[in-house]
Amino acid sequence: MAIMVTGGAGFIGSNFVLDWFKETDEPVINVDKLTYAGNLHNLDSLLNHPGHQFLQADICNREEMREIVGSYRPRAILNFAAESHVDRSIADPRDFIETNICGLFTLLDIARDYWDTLPEDRKKSFRFVQISTDEVFGSLAQTDTPFVEGSNYAPNSPYSASKASADFLARAYNRTYGLPTIVTNCSNNYGPYQFPEKLIPLVIHNCLNRLPIPIYGDGRQIRDWLYVGDHCAALRLLLEKGIAGENYVIGGRNEVRNIDMVRTICRLVDSRLTPSALRRSEELITFVADRPGHDTRYAIDGTKIETSLGWMPQETIETGLARTVDWYLSNSPWVTKVTSGDYRDWVEHQYAS
Repeated sequence: MAIMVTGGAGFIGSNFVLDWFKETDEPVINVDKLTYAGNLHNLDSLLNHPGHQFLQADICNREEMREIVGSYRPRAILNFAAESHVDRSIADPRDFIETNICGLFTLLDIARDYWDTLPEDRKKSFRFVQISTDEVFGSLAQTDTPFVEGSNYAPNSPYSASKASADFLARAYNRTYGLPTIVTNCSNNYGPYQFPEKLIPLVIHNCLNRLPIPIYGDGRQIRDWLYVGDHCAALRLLLEKGIAGENYVIGGRNEVRNIDMVRTICRLVDSRLTPSALRRSEELITFVADRPGHDTRYAIDGTKIETSLGWMPQETIETGLARTVDWYLSNSPWVTKVTSGDYRDWVEHQYAS
C-alpha cells in the first residue's frame, strides 16, 4: 500500500511528506513537476529512504499520470500541486488556469478510471484529497463571521478563481461519479521550506540582507495564520477519518494584521542576531502600492474538523513564528539556493513601485 502525493516538492507538499514519515512507514509516491517553487532539496533527508519514490512529472500530462497511477496503484491521492502566489497570478494567469484547473481535471479523470477498477473494499477506503485555500471565499469585513464549510465562493484573483474552479470539479466528480473526494480549504500557511516570495520568509530574508521590506497599501489586511506542521497533522487525520464528499476548513485561529506580523518578525530576527542593539529591522519597512483586488481579511472557523475529528492547531502565532525564524536562520544554504537571479529579478519587478 502507498499514498500518492502531487506537488510533494513544494512548500506544503514537502512538509507533508517529511511529516508523514515521522508518523508512519507507509510508502509515498511523490510526483512534482519541479517548477521554480518545487525544490528537491526540501527532501534531502529522504534521499536514502526506502519508502520514498520521487517522480518528476506534470499533473497536466495525462499519459504520465495514467502510467504512474496504474503502476503504483495508490490507496489515496493528495493533490498539493498548484500555482499558488496571488501576485504571479495577476501578472500572468495562464499557468494558474492550466495547472490548477486543467491539471486537477486530468488527475480526477485518471483517478476515476482507476477507482472504477478497484475491488469494493478498496473503493470504499480510497480517498482523493484536494488541498485548497480560504481565498476561494473572497474577502471578509472586520465584523463578518469567519469562513465555514458552507460559505459562499467569491474569489477575487486569478489564483483564487482557479482554486475555486478546482474545488467545484472535485465536488462534481464526487456527486456525478461517486469518486470519494475530500476538499480542504486552509488559511495562510507558514513554516520551513516556504519559497521566499511569500510574506513571512520574504521578511526574514530581507531583514537578514538589510533590504527594503515591501508592505502593500497600509498593511492593515488581516490573515489567519496556520503553522504548516499543524496543517499536515489535520490532513493525516482527514485521510484516516474524513468523510468522502465533505469539505473541511482548516485554520490556525491566529488572525493578525500584515503590518503587525512584519513588525513581530523584525523583532524576532533582531533578537537572534548580535549585536541586536545595532539592528533596527523595522526601519526597512517600505509601503508600496496596494495589490489589485487585495482582500481585506481572511478568517476561518474550524469548528467542524475540531469537533468531529478532534484536531486542534498546536502552534500559537508566537511559538510558530519563533520556530519559523529559527529554521530560516539555521538553514541559510537552502535560502541561498532558492533565491536565484530569477527570484531577485522577479522581486525587484514586482515591488518596483
